[in-house]
Amino acid sequence: MKQFIYLIVFLFSFLGIAQNNALFEQGKQSYKAEKHQDAIGHWMKIIKDGEHSAAVYFNIANAHYKLNNIGPSIYYYEKALQLSPNDKSVLNNLAFAQNATVDAIEPLPESVFYKWDKRISGLLTYNGWAWVAVISVLMFTVLFLKYYFSVFTRNKRIYFVGAILSVLVFAMGLSLAFRNYNQHLNDKPAIIFAESSDIKSEPTLGSETAFILHEGTKVQILAEDDAWYRVQIADGKEGWIPASDLKAL
Repeated sequence: MKQFIYLIVFLFSFLGIAQNNALFEQGKQSYKAEKHQDAIGHWMKIIKDGEHSAAVYFNIANAHYKLNNIGPSIYYYEKALQLSPNDKSVLNNLAFAQNATVDAIEPLPESVFYKWDKRISGLLTYNGWAWVAVISVLMFTVLFLKYYFSVFTRNKRIYFVGAILSVLVFAMGLSLAFRNYNQHLNDKPAIIFAESSDIKSEPTLGSETAFILHEGTKVQILAEDDAWYRVQIADGKEGWIPASDLKAL
C-alpha cells in the first residue's frame, strides 16, 4: 500500500514538473513574440503552483520592465535576488529598473568600521556562523585533550594556543550567528507599487504628510497598525503608508 501511495505521489510530482516546464516555455515564446502580459500570465501560474525559482522571477521582472511596470519589475528582480543573491544578470537588470524610479534617496553614510563589520558578517548566513561555532567547540575539545595528555612542553604550548584561538572563533561565530539571525527576523523589505504615495506622520489619512514616495522605491517595514505600515527609507526617514500602496518581499 505504501509503495502504491509513493508511486501516486511521484506521478503527480512528475506531472507537475512537466506542466510547469511547459508553462515556462509558453511564457518564453510569448515574450519573444512581445506578448509580455501573456508571458507574465504563464509564469505566474508556475508561482501559483508553488514553484519558486530565480529564473521564473527574473523572467517575470523582465516582462514587467518591458511593459514599463517599474514597481512590479523591481519587486520580482528582488525576489530573484533572494534566491540567487550573486546573479549578475539580475543585479544588472535591477540597476536599470532602479534608474527608472522617481525617488533619488541618498543612503546614510557608513563608517569604515561598519563596512568592515558588515562585510565579515555577510560572508556567511546565520546558519553558517552557527556551524562555525559548533566546529570551533569540537576543535577546542580535541586541542584541550591533546594539551592535557601531551608530555612534550612544545606540543603543549601549540595545543594551548590552538585551544584559545578556538574559543575566540567560537565567540565570534556565536555572536555573528545571533546577530545575523536577528537581522534576518527584522529584515522586512517592501516595494512601493502605487504611482505616488503620501507618507504620513501618523497612521491616519488626516495626519500630516511627512514626504512622498513613488513606484519602485524600496522600503523597510518597521511596524504594522491595521491597514498601515510604518516604513523607513535608506536615508533614515520614517513614516506611515497605506498597506495597499506597497508589497512586501
